[in-house]
Amino acid sequence: MHDESQGKAARVAGFTFLAAISIVVFANYGVSFRLIVPGNAVDTARNIMAHETLFRLNIACNLIYVVNIVVMLSALYVVLKSVSQTLALVAAFFRSIVALMWGITALNMLGALRHLGDAAYLPVFSAGQLQTLARLQLASGYDAYYVGLPFWGSASLVCSYLWFKSGYIPKALAVAGMIASAWCVFCAFAFIVFPRFSETVSASWFDVPLVLFEITLGLWLLFKGSRPSPSARRGTARS
Repeated sequence: MHDESQGKAARVAGFTFLAAISIVVFANYGVSFRLIVPGNAVDTARNIMAHETLFRLNIACNLIYVVNIVVMLSALYVVLKSVSQTLALVAAFFRSIVALMWGITALNMLGALRHLGDAAYLPVFSAGQLQTLARLQLASGYDAYYVGLPFWGSASLVCSYLWFKSGYIPKALAVAGMIASAWCVFCAFAFIVFPRFSETVSASWFDVPLVLFEITLGLWLLFKGSRPSPSARRGTARS
């Protein structure tokens, strides 16, 4: 049965899908890619200290993203629990791990700032050592992302199956979601086990299909809501 609360939750989920993409695009292209210089800890440290407020805004974006994920997983649970409460809970749990990884990323970014600060105990290290330690903290944030990536893909895979089973969205879209999610999970584990996998498949393509799916799904849910297809309604009536 599909009720009004599920329809509202579907639109909330749609909004959070689009908000998540917007937050990540701003944080990466508006801040991180401008400040962090690959392979250069010194210039990265200088950029961060010259634009500390902007860097702190990036940290705030990570925390907002965590809140967004919590709202998202709650809304998706409300929509999909009628299909399978157990699987909806599994998907929510997977997304909660993703939220945790983004929280860890924010914590590592604060740690990088601490290394570049003026605390009384820092002069025991040289400037170069502190800059390297700060860069390592930022790299740990990237590690947290790739640890969370298979959980993001797994959560989406479970939800896509439930979307397919429910008939709340077009089945072709749900199938595309399952394929994109499975690809993301495969790439994530392949990269963790075989770091050189990124030389075969660019790391930027690990999650692009899933991002495109979630943008499409977000637009569908926001403007169309989640209503059972005619065939799904007939099946429910027969039951």
